[in-house]
Amino acid sequence: MLTEILKSIQYIRRILFNFMELTTMATVPFSLRIDPSTKALLEQEAKRGDRTPSYLANKAIKNFLQARTAKRKAINEAIKKADKGAFVSEEAVDAWVDSWGTENELPVPEPDIFPDT
Repeated sequence: MLTEILKSIQYIRRILFNFMELTTMATVPFSLRIDPSTKALLEQEAKRGDRTPSYLANKAIKNFLQARTAKRKAINEAIKKADKGAFVSEEAVDAWVDSWGTENELPVPEPDIFPDT
């Protein structure tokens, strides 16, 4: 009896969540082609998490785009720093990395190559 009640609660929860998902977020249709194994994995994961495959795909795309934006921002910031002309030499970076996990771990190296002035 308890098992049946829990299953009913899960079913109602899933219906309510799917309804909330559809009504709280403006969405537009978008289709894409994925290979059958990826589709199967997506559907399995959606079932495990009590979500729809569309929800998981949307979330994955958002995370991917956020990561790309963050990467692009970091690259642009690095380019701005590089345009100033101060760099850390390969030797200083190698020494720093080689010191990791030792008793004499070095601090992050400071720039030691500067533009000709």
